[in-house]
Amino acid sequence: MIKDRLLTGWTFTRVAYLIIGIMVIIQAAVNHQWLGILLGAYVTSMGLFAFGCASGSCFDGNCRVKQDPDQEK
Repeated sequence: MIKDRLLTGWTFTRVAYLIIGIMVIIQAAVNHQWLGILLGAYVTSMGLFAFGCASGSCFDGNCRVKQDPDQEK
C-alpha cells in the first residue's frame, strides 16, 4: 500500500507539494526557525505519501460526488 502510494499516482500537484516542502525545510533550517521545519516536513510528507490536499483524501476516487437523479439542473 505505501509502496503503491510512493511509486504511482504522481501529479503536478504532488511534485509541487514535495518541492515546496523541501524548500520550506531548507529555508527554516537556515534561519533556525524550528517550527518552520515541522511545517515543511508536513507539506513534504503530503507530497511524498499522497495524503491531505496532495491527493490523499481523493486517492482512488474516494471523493467522487454521486449525482442525484431526482435533482434538477
